[in-house]
Amino acid sequence: MSITLSTKQKQYLKSLAHHLSPVVMLGGNGLTEGVLAEIDLSLNHHELIKVKINGSDRETKQLIIDAIVRETGAAEVQTIGHVLVLYRPSEENKIQLPRK
Repeated sequence: MSITLSTKQKQYLKSLAHHLSPVVMLGGNGLTEGVLAEIDLSLNHHELIKVKINGSDRETKQLIIDAIVRETGAAEVQTIGHVLVLYRPSEENKIQLPRK
């Protein structure tokens, strides 16, 4: 179950994410079960989060991002440098997205 966002929705989410700090940091151990669980928990709680991916080359970073998106069912809003912005609506639908 993956989420497809329109350009308008991505722009809106980017503006909301601008002031956020990363809630999950990926370190030297890479993407572990614990890190995935933490991302999942944060998405349930916040819907829109930033994840910092340290010390990876572009290809490795992209593989990590793909794995996070696949495992959590979240949408990749944007990636700037080592920071990934993810969105996944929770049951409460806290963030009201603009129509597509």
